[in-house]
Amino acid sequence: MIEIKNASIVKKANIYFDGKVTSRTVFLQDGTKKTLGIMMPGEYEFATDLKEEMEISFGKLEYKLAGGEWETINGSGIFYVPANESFQLKVHTVVDYCCSYLSE
Repeated sequence: MIEIKNASIVKKANIYFDGKVTSRTVFLQDGTKKTLGIMMPGEYEFATDLKEEMEISFGKLEYKLAGGEWETINGSGIFYVPANESFQLKVHTVVDYCCSYLSE
């Protein structure tokens, strides 16, 4: 997805890990929630409430889902995180991402 149309953006940033990961929340007209953000190099762990689609549009990182192996995205790619799970990230370069929260 290159462009998001007809959306509302929450002005206040979501700031994690002392500012090394930041995002802005976007709501589409149909109620869909997304976050658009940047991750600086480092190692992070996140937990989910809903299933998430992590779309990486730029950068290099490794990710590991619960019980899985380390996978690499270099440039762009997508991975999915199940609801109520945690995942780990090793971010090697600045990463630009869009997280979509999925109902199923």
